[in-house]
Amino acid sequence: METERRILHCDMDSFFAAVHMRDEPHLREVPLVIGGDPEGRGVVSTANYAAREYGIHSAQPAATAKRLCPHAVFLRPELERYRRESRRIMAIFRDFTEVVEPASLDEAYLEVTNRLEPYGSATAVAEAIRARVREETGLTVSIGVSSSRLVAKIASDWDKPDGLTVVRPERVQDFLAPLPVRKLHGVGPATEEVLAGMGIATVADLRDRSREQLAEALGQFGLTLHDFARGIDPRPVGVPRERKSLGVEDTFQQDINELEEMDRRLTTMAGHVAEQLAARGLSGRTVTAKVRFPDFRTLTRSQTLERATADPGEIAAWARRLLRRTEAGQRPVRLLGVTVSNLEEAGAEAEQFSLFGSQTKD
Repeated sequence: METERRILHCDMDSFFAAVHMRDEPHLREVPLVIGGDPEGRGVVSTANYAAREYGIHSAQPAATAKRLCPHAVFLRPELERYRRESRRIMAIFRDFTEVVEPASLDEAYLEVTNRLEPYGSATAVAEAIRARVREETGLTVSIGVSSSRLVAKIASDWDKPDGLTVVRPERVQDFLAPLPVRKLHGVGPATEEVLAGMGIATVADLRDRSREQLAEALGQFGLTLHDFARGIDPRPVGVPRERKSLGVEDTFQQDINELEEMDRRLTTMAGHVAEQLAARGLSGRTVTAKVRFPDFRTLTRSQTLERATADPGEIAAWARRLLRRTEAGQRPVRLLGVTVSNLEEAGAEAEQFSLFGSQTKD
């Protein structure tokens, strides 16, 4: 259909590791992990495909990665080096369309609906982008092509590395049906748990539930999932405005009473916030903890630090301290959240990506 949007999701393959493998040939045939010190509390940023065969993946403790593959090569991230490559890659994307929305240093959404000439189709545009990236940077990019952000994002991960997956409008329903619900944008562990309790494991299962059932279980997001299950995603692609904060929050199925469990949840959230910061090359000076009690009374407590951080240990430690400035532990809570604000570009000198070498202790 001529009125269908054409959206690409371009995702660089094992980006940080690939930069090193391109520039340092002796790393091309070995399991390579970019991250923190495996002898400390570091976290894996990314791993090449040889390392992934051992079960190593991003956001995993570096010590776990070392146990899985003792002979892997571990390198500390070089953020400024990756930023330079990212700028080159985004410039290539903008040669094909001015509507480029970076999602992180190594991925972006492109709207090409009205930018098909002289290529003739979105598929041909994607093929041209892949060729340009390979020729000009020596790196590979996997691309998903579809009529929505939702499906293009899933498709880009379908045939990695160096893949091109096209999901035409008439194939969207069949493409989505067998996928686990966690593949849908916004479905995290808590939502997945709620859906599992309803007997929903796949997108096809999700389609069998009415809008009313999903809204009752998940509120407004239930209505969004009802649309996502059918491939309906009207979110536009656009040049993003500057982010002022990044955060994660979670509403629990059952209220939490134990302070130790609250601390555990906050630590996990802090890790997710740190991942978001790292993916965007950012750090922040203000940490905020959010608490909602069963009577829906909501409190926030904030601390502005002397210097910006993207360290998950430091963010988690402050979130736990801030939690103790509330009645949490004396009263049960139904929601917790962690946000980092006062964002700035992370400096390479700031412990070279402190996210991956955290030694912070409470």
